[in-house]
Amino acid sequence: MTDDVSRRDVLTSTMGLAAAAALPPLGHVSSAMAQSIPSSAAEIIAAIRTKKLTATAVVKAAIERAEQLKDLNAFIFLNKDGALAAAAEIDEGGKSGPLAGLPIVIKDNINTSDMPTSGGTPALHNAQPGANAPSMDILFKSGAVIIGKTNLHELAFGITSTNLSSFAGPVKNPHDRTRIPGGSSGGTAAAIAAGIVTCGLGTDTGGSTRIPAALTGTVGLRPSVGNGGAQRRYNDPDVVVPISHTRDTVGPMGRTVADVALLDSVITGSPLATALPLRGKRFGVPASFWGGLDRDVENVMKDARQKLEGAGVVFIETDMVGLFEQNAKVSFPVALHEPIADIPAYLKASGIEGITLADIAGKIASPDVKGAFGAIMADAFGAAYQDAITVQRPALQKMYETYFRDNNLDGILFPTTIAPAPLIDPVKGSGEMSINGGAPVPTFDTMIRNTDPGSNAGIPGLSLFAGMTPGGLPVGLEIDGPVGSDAKLLGLGLSIEGILGSAPPPKL
Repeated sequence: MTDDVSRRDVLTSTMGLAAAAALPPLGHVSSAMAQSIPSSAAEIIAAIRTKKLTATAVVKAAIERAEQLKDLNAFIFLNKDGALAAAAEIDEGGKSGPLAGLPIVIKDNINTSDMPTSGGTPALHNAQPGANAPSMDILFKSGAVIIGKTNLHELAFGITSTNLSSFAGPVKNPHDRTRIPGGSSGGTAAAIAAGIVTCGLGTDTGGSTRIPAALTGTVGLRPSVGNGGAQRRYNDPDVVVPISHTRDTVGPMGRTVADVALLDSVITGSPLATALPLRGKRFGVPASFWGGLDRDVENVMKDARQKLEGAGVVFIETDMVGLFEQNAKVSFPVALHEPIADIPAYLKASGIEGITLADIAGKIASPDVKGAFGAIMADAFGAAYQDAITVQRPALQKMYETYFRDNNLDGILFPTTIAPAPLIDPVKGSGEMSINGGAPVPTFDTMIRNTDPGSNAGIPGLSLFAGMTPGGLPVGLEIDGPVGSDAKLLGLGLSIEGILGSAPPPKL
């Protein structure tokens, strides 16, 4: 097939006219993306299973879209040959599973034994781990087809995905290429928002699945971490390029909550989440999370709240006094101390030889990440670490437990980020931004404000689409719950999405 006409003729013969019409033509990206976004993950799987569509056709279309939209810098490694071979095996009956034939993407800090894992940083550019991360093993066995490894903020140390490594480059927001997609899982979010795939994996330390989901109009889940062990929903130790073993987790991302719920169900082996009734559900809306918002974000969130109130949601106007101050006693002392041991442990566990922590730090390309690693290498927070882990983090967790219990809450609801996507900073990687025309403020601190506390407490959080600004930028709404409430959050998210809808496709 060399053109759109031949492709449509073949697909029409195997799928039927209506199904083929739902697929965008591949000849011109602008018309393709304006016309439609790919079907849901469940619909794609069903079409392949009933032989209305071949896995090869789906995977080939995803690869072609990725190639046509390469200017988004969503990918570091495009697994063209491997993906097409996997799709052919499925079509020939050699492999099956609950995700058979579904094309997905994987953030390039999650170990894959058949593809490099670069962490988006020069020292690891060609690093080849010896084994898959456990979540990846499950996805491979389920029949998912990995079309590539996605770009990220270098070493996942940031929330813009403006990666200044020569082989990566800044990831661009499909809704406005001059703006960030969020991070650090920006490549996964951009690939989903652009209609290349319906879902994939990111990682989240302080907001790295949820911030890019919010800024690109997609969905991101940070699973429960708690205190590790049985409280950790996704078990991927030492097989993801780390920041912090206390805070890091793999997390699914998708175009819709249903797409995310499907990946979560397969990876965890738990029942597929179903929509929960919203009437009578109680959500805390702490004033701390709702203050200082960009006016456009505030207006979108007010509208979302009104719609949810109309559906019977009860909002509890009680603040979590002192939360941000308590969070500050945990955040940097953990995130900027644990890499000293965690990165060498990762290199050893992954069988990556001849590279040290000092090698990685010395070759960092992005100025903002280089600055963070200066503090790491000097162990600037070493003296505060034990207090952060043994005293301050438990106190933060207690604040959340008390807030949920005393107010009889089903969750906490708030804007994922306090502003829509800021402009790309091609010099620093993460510089400054302005809220409502005010004085410049640090982009990192501003955009991570609402997502970081829940991360440090180890609770789950789900970011989904709330609405669009007048300027055409997505706004994200987050719901957080107690440790272990992941399935409930997904069920609530399905119902909230049913009321608020999904983001419109970007005009690419």
